[in-house]
Amino acid sequence: MSISRAKFLLKTLNNLKPNSFHSISSRRYSSESHIPSHLEKVGFIGVGNMGFHMANNLIKAGYQLTIHDKDLNAMKHFSDNGIPTKETPFEVAETSDVIVTMLPTSSNVLEVYTGQYGLLHGGNPLRPWLLIDASTIDPQTSRRVSATISECILKEKRGHRDRPVMLDAPVSGGVLGAEAGNLTFMVGGLEEAYMAAESLFLSMGKHTIYCGRSGNGSAAKICNNLAMAVSMLGVSEAFSLGQSLGITASTLTKIFNSSSARCWSSYNPVPGVMEGVPSSRNYEGGFSSKLMAKDLKLAAESGEEVGLECPLTSQALKIYMDLCDKGCDLKDFSCVFRHYYSGRDEL
Repeated sequence: MSISRAKFLLKTLNNLKPNSFHSISSRRYSSESHIPSHLEKVGFIGVGNMGFHMANNLIKAGYQLTIHDKDLNAMKHFSDNGIPTKETPFEVAETSDVIVTMLPTSSNVLEVYTGQYGLLHGGNPLRPWLLIDASTIDPQTSRRVSATISECILKEKRGHRDRPVMLDAPVSGGVLGAEAGNLTFMVGGLEEAYMAAESLFLSMGKHTIYCGRSGNGSAAKICNNLAMAVSMLGVSEAFSLGQSLGITASTLTKIFNSSSARCWSSYNPVPGVMEGVPSSRNYEGGFSSKLMAKDLKLAAESGEEVGLECPLTSQALKIYMDLCDKGCDLKDFSCVFRHYYSGRDEL
């Protein structure tokens, strides 16, 4: 665990009100709220910058969580506050009705689900009836893991169901959205399972969108991030050209945000124009260039699989990989503005 991540988690925990791990969130639940028994015991695997806040919001909403992370220090923050932790994903599965995973890569997902002492270790039967993967990975891996899970048998039949089910449910909203509980979940898999788990999603987020069959949630997420990456490149290039032609960034911002160029990326990649955005804090926080490059690579590979030519994807991937090579991998992806414009900021 990096020092910066440790400080981030410690600071977040220190800022929590006393007993906040055990209180019911007034944002969505009253003291009379009832969590369905089939959702009550949740195993959460992967408590990094995103997963930490998602898990904490479930705890505040009244769910009984069990935590696992490869990083022992990350787990210690929970165990010190009375939340059970386990050394392996398999041990988490033994005590959980529902599993939520929030992991960095497809290989991490495969390791947690099908690796040694993974969730499916030892084969049948399984206790969790529902396994939710909130990671951003390729649709093919999501579908492959889902198919493997569907071949397992449940220890105890749940209603008419005797086999577990998986939902792929990547999120949009970033660390700030995870902390505030404002995430959007894009969910693929069995619609019946999606409906049964909707209250759990809404304890971590504000919106849920059902995307269809298994893998479609993952597909939706990489398409969303592809569009976001390309729009950020367009906005950054436009600011660069505008300033080079003598128009200040603040004037362009007013124009963009009151006309047809308005979009999420026009929140502003130019330092000093707007407060509270990564560009005004040296591109710290937000969604890293490294993660954007990873997601663009997933989009490019998915395009190749279906035989679709994606020239903007290829160019965006090249630019973001170049940014990472130049040491900007942990900077917010809006730092791509600097790829085009390295001179004085004309506000």
